[in-house]
Amino acid sequence: MKAITLRNIPPAVEKAIRTKARQKKISANRAVIELLQERVGVMDSKRAVHHDLDRFIGSWTSQEARELDEVLAEVRKIDPELWK
Repeated sequence: MKAITLRNIPPAVEKAIRTKARQKKISANRAVIELLQERVGVMDSKRAVHHDLDRFIGSWTSQEARELDEVLAEVRKIDPELWK
């Protein structure tokens, strides 16, 4: 099927579509297809989709993100003595 026209989309559903599209930087059409695929359990075999961290996307404040970056910067430091 090449096209389906949807009418009277509830505002909450429209918001979810637009949010997904914005977050993934994809078209609203692609977002609708992905949401339908997720719901019916049919995934595009060409794409690997991981949902294990989805609940965290957009959930941190700017301050929390900065704090994490600071912690990660410390962890990522390389000790030259360990690499001799």
